[in-house]
Amino acid sequence: MKEIKLFINGAFKTSEKSFISENPANSEAVAKVFIPSEKDIDDAVDAAEAAFYSSEWRGMDQIKRAEILEAISEKMKERRNELTELEIADSGSCVRKAKADVHNAASYFKVLAGQLRKFQFETKDESATRAGFSHNYKIYEPVGVCAQIIPWNFPLVMAAWKIGPVIASGCTTVLKSAQETPVTASILAEILNEVGLPKGVVNIVTGGAKEGEYLLQNKKVRKVAFTGSTSVGKKIMQSAGQNLQRISLELGGKSANIVLADADLSIAVDGALYAFLYHSGQACDSGTRLFVDQKIYPAFKDALIKRIADVKVGIPTDTGTGYGPVVNKKQFETIMNYIEVSKKEGAKLLFGGERATGGDLDKGYYIRPTLFEVTPENTIFNEEIFGPVLAITPFSTDEEVVKLANKSVYGLAGAVWSKNPDHAKKIARQLEAGTVWINEYHLLNPGMPFGGYKQSGLGREMGEEGLKAYLEVKHLWISDCDERSKKPWFDAIF
Repeated sequence: MKEIKLFINGAFKTSEKSFISENPANSEAVAKVFIPSEKDIDDAVDAAEAAFYSSEWRGMDQIKRAEILEAISEKMKERRNELTELEIADSGSCVRKAKADVHNAASYFKVLAGQLRKFQFETKDESATRAGFSHNYKIYEPVGVCAQIIPWNFPLVMAAWKIGPVIASGCTTVLKSAQETPVTASILAEILNEVGLPKGVVNIVTGGAKEGEYLLQNKKVRKVAFTGSTSVGKKIMQSAGQNLQRISLELGGKSANIVLADADLSIAVDGALYAFLYHSGQACDSGTRLFVDQKIYPAFKDALIKRIADVKVGIPTDTGTGYGPVVNKKQFETIMNYIEVSKKEGAKLLFGGERATGGDLDKGYYIRPTLFEVTPENTIFNEEIFGPVLAITPFSTDEEVVKLANKSVYGLAGAVWSKNPDHAKKIARQLEAGTVWINEYHLLNPGMPFGGYKQSGLGREMGEEGLKAYLEVKHLWISDCDERSKKPWFDAIF
């Protein structure tokens, strides 16, 4: 059994408190995980601060940092099989999803390295510059010590999204992995040492809310980056406000998936299933509100119910599995409660609605794919479930579906399915969401920004916007006037 130790100042260490991480597919032990004490967390922040001001890190140019990012990417590829196996065991990810996560995390480091090589940390603003008066420059500098908290649903990808821009920008960090899924972040820590990242630049611990809250209270932390629920995000925003820490939040979602009357029925049906069943519905951008044009609604609904039977709920290591268990008993009970509430509210159950059982499924937390026909008054139309549950609603006009889609406190993602790209784009432009796909779902480009409108968050990850989120911008004014009498302020006080 693996031991997941604290990674502080380039060294792995144990602590007095630990627990056993379990596989959600069968409840078997995966790793012994050490929880940091308050002193451990303070030591990690101190290490990050010392690294930030060290000549080794402050003096490292962007090309060298880009080389480190590329080396991380290559090392992850070399250890892809190990990372995949551990991601499956720790998070319940099915094998196809886990392989994709390892690939996507490694790709992000490589793409970010390319962006870093081209990024201009100092630019002269010609429009603000005037000969004989002044030269003006914009200079981007690292924010400083960061505190980063990641969720349990995409442990390795989330760690990459957080650690990547820290290295690219020249910041330092203490990253807290989720207590439910701490394993692959520890492997990433090993890789950081292997590629020669200076000690203290990235420190990794795990833990729950208590450890996260203590980390954020440290006054040496200048930026907070959090991915998780909106309710926790609100608390973190309040905490960060006490010290005016910079903040990035990627929070919940209740994304709208819109099928127009002229959509390719077979592709849109499969796309709708993928949108809400991917990783057992445990994705913040999941398309859990499905809107179907009334003209095709009966045919679409019948095709959806027929096709859903082809999605295999099974053990994560089976390559034929479409999706596996949810992460733990607590999440399982939360999802089942939403299903019971929906039944009591009178939402029409079209498929599923119960635990998936039989054979190996009896050992884990599996739920059958569940379809409800709902109205905006139903709870599951409005609240994020984070499970394999879909709320379906018919619509009659473009105006109606745009209004329904935007009838949410969230705005993370959405999609439109249509054979007419101009029509689809017209609707997509009206959706209040940070990412909108046309005839696609869930795919993300590491060179493009990801984040949400409204209560789905603040700021962006990935892309140039994700890098700038870790940078302060300085205006450097250099006078081009050498005569005292011509200084614009000379007559003000003399």
